[in-house]
Amino acid sequence: PGTIPVVQSDRGGQITYHGPGQLIAYLLLDLKSLNRGIRGLVTDMEQSVIGLLAQYGISATARPDAPGVYVDESKIAALGLRVRRGYTYHGLALNLDPDLEPFTRIDPCGHKGQAVTSLKELGLNMSLEQAGDKLAERLCSDLELVPMVV
Repeated sequence: PGTIPVVQSDRGGQITYHGPGQLIAYLLLDLKSLNRGIRGLVTDMEQSVIGLLAQYGISATARPDAPGVYVDESKIAALGLRVRRGYTYHGLALNLDPDLEPFTRIDPCGHKGQAVTSLKELGLNMSLEQAGDKLAERLCSDLELVPMVV
């Protein structure tokens, strides 16, 4: 893949790309205390991103066959989790303003030819800080969590 280093990860999902211009949300959660299974958590995470985008007039959906969030047929957010002893690791990536070219060198999440988009490509400019704050608020509300900054 050119000059981009490849790193093996223990999270669910297949190949993805992380780089500048993405908001990465790393969730460390106790599924038992949340009273959710992994599929329920994935759905809730997708719905949090969908709800955030809706606040800005962007219509997005989830697909049952391919976790993540999509605007039309283009992926705007990827999810990848690992559960160990009931605790989650990893999380999600929301494309704010990344260089989308690296996605053309992979099959995002194992889906050949999967188109990828970003907030900027959709006409929304949002800073990393603003997007992070808004997504954290949304995730905490949807998952009924109290935010903790570390």
